[in-house]
Amino acid sequence: MFSSRPLDDDLAAVRDQHAPGSPVLDVDSDFETLPPAAAEDLGLFVDGLDPASYPTEWLPDAVPDLLRKHAGPAFTVGLPGDGTVVRTTQTDPHAVLVKQRAEGTPDGFLAFLIAERLVQIGCDPALPEAFLPFFGERYRDLDAAIRRPDPETGASTTGFGPTDVFQVANALFDAWVGLHTRDAFASWADEYPRLYEAWVDAGDRLSGRLGGLSGEVARGDTEFPAATEYACSAVKHGLDLPAPYGALDTAAYRDRGADYAVTWAEKTFDALFDDEA
Repeated sequence: MFSSRPLDDDLAAVRDQHAPGSPVLDVDSDFETLPPAAAEDLGLFVDGLDPASYPTEWLPDAVPDLLRKHAGPAFTVGLPGDGTVVRTTQTDPHAVLVKQRAEGTPDGFLAFLIAERLVQIGCDPALPEAFLPFFGERYRDLDAAIRRPDPETGASTTGFGPTDVFQVANALFDAWVGLHTRDAFASWADEYPRLYEAWVDAGDRLSGRLGGLSGEVARGDTEFPAATEYACSAVKHGLDLPAPYGALDTAAYRDRGADYAVTWAEKTFDALFDDEA
């Protein structure tokens, strides 16, 4: 299931600097969530396992099944939307997992994705593994801001469902993590030029569409959750974001985290539905 991945010199140096001792492992499947039996095999590559579970009170009544499973006591790793390379805080030391689909990823970009996860592991204070522990009990508030459930039936009054909330939550978490890591990437021009160039190139690929993103949402060409995912992925590149996403590229969001994200969602959806009224 897992095998140690050899690292080029620049990646080995990034690991030594940011995540010494963390294993980087190839996974022989393209998973969304690793089931408990597979996750436990990680124990062969680390000093210890520390499976995480989260209070069911954090979850609204309607959530995707995989999120409910992720919150439960079974040892699972990964969620949909995590990308080609994931990290887990449930091992000691923390581990980086490279999915099977990485075989089709250009070498330079894949190297950056691995380096990105290593930098995330080394952040101080430590970053949570996924958006659920980031939001904690505020996840219910985010759900209420986005779905605006009818008090009698619980049905969404905005047309957005639990999967949409999941997508927005994951995107907002991605932006918050990017605020913690992008200074490291920006400093790599001389020390790790291959990784720096991959970071810049990925940002260039995003920048062309950002200016028209708000218009796409207004015209209905792009759904709000997808637009949020796109804009939030640009935060780690330090790109100029259109309204309402520019408010996420702030020191206030970096410092206040989930509380800020929920307030942003509440204000954004107030404006969105007031405009439609």
